[in-house]
Amino acid sequence: MRSLGIDPGTRSFDLVVIENDHVIWEDSIDTVTVAERPESLIEAVESAGDVDIIVGPSGYGVPVTFNRDIVDPYRFALEVLLLTREKDLKYGIELNELGIRVYEAITKVVVEFQRKNLPVCYIPSCILLPTIPSYRKINKLDMGTADKMATAVLGVFDQSRRHNISYEKVRFILVELGFGYNAVIAVDRGMIIDSLGGTLIQMGFLTMGSIDGEIAVMGREWIRSDVFHGGIADICNASSMEDALSRYEKGEEPYLSAIEAMLESIEKAVRGLTTSIENPREILLSGRYSRSPKLKSLIQERLCKIAPVRKLMTLPRAEISKEAAQGYAMVGEGIAGGVFSDLVKHMHIMDARGTVLSWVFHPRLKAAKENLLKTYVETVKKPKV
Repeated sequence: MRSLGIDPGTRSFDLVVIENDHVIWEDSIDTVTVAERPESLIEAVESAGDVDIIVGPSGYGVPVTFNRDIVDPYRFALEVLLLTREKDLKYGIELNELGIRVYEAITKVVVEFQRKNLPVCYIPSCILLPTIPSYRKINKLDMGTADKMATAVLGVFDQSRRHNISYEKVRFILVELGFGYNAVIAVDRGMIIDSLGGTLIQMGFLTMGSIDGEIAVMGREWIRSDVFHGGIADICNASSMEDALSRYEKGEEPYLSAIEAMLESIEKAVRGLTTSIENPREILLSGRYSRSPKLKSLIQERLCKIAPVRKLMTLPRAEISKEAAQGYAMVGEGIAGGVFSDLVKHMHIMDARGTVLSWVFHPRLKAAKENLLKTYVETVKKPKV
């Protein structure tokens, strides 16, 4: 069984093919390249060789949906997976926003996948999983996008393997440190039971994270690309996290305040999730910036009082691909009936239902909620509502 996973990261698109439980091929393409040449991703997929299943870039997530069941791939990608309207896409492209250019690329890739009739499926984000109680989902959307959910799948396998325990005994909190967003996910008994995505945590490198409602109303009008702003990059006018950390260590402002704000927000998020999972076995670090020795040390210093902290291990033979891409491939392999089928079943991934707005009840969002459901039902043959 060969499964290909595609993680559409803010900095790079990572692709990985697994056979059983190990990596046999991987590639990484700069996100700017994909934005400028969407066909580069198609070329990379084709160069991977024959595979049984492909897990495509799934954005904000959808109940497991196969290529053959998609009626309108353009609307499905843009409006369901990416929660974006065509006018937002066009405006973002005019502003030359990288994040929106990536959305454009993903949309084109999804359309091309269907045109080529490839064995592609799309997977859920955390909020769509039945293992998170409904009361924890109320008035939330981003409890961790599909890539964060996939990383948690790798985390369950990793802890089970390292400690030689069953999935039922796996307990951890995952801290994802991405180029654009951070996320924190609680896993108990091998299932995702609570989580906070990148726009629910107070700041990442790009995003400002959770927004005070008073600030939101003062902003009057917000556009789709605003979710990519307000973080360390804007506060410090920094080109990279490494630059910001270097100036932070020298005690320079605003670097000192910005990094401290991010570190404290991560600690608060982890401590907050301990109301859902008491005494986690360990805290796992993943994502691009978990590879930074400086940031990893700062995070460990704050979180080691809660539980032992370690880097999430990758699959055997992986060299360049990030954890999310491997998780994507694992989910696909399990869906196709391979060695990870028990894990996919245990985590109830196939049981995901609804849309990411199903638990939102604010009257201003009533139309958006109805429109998303309508689009989902109209763009796939077998909607899981």
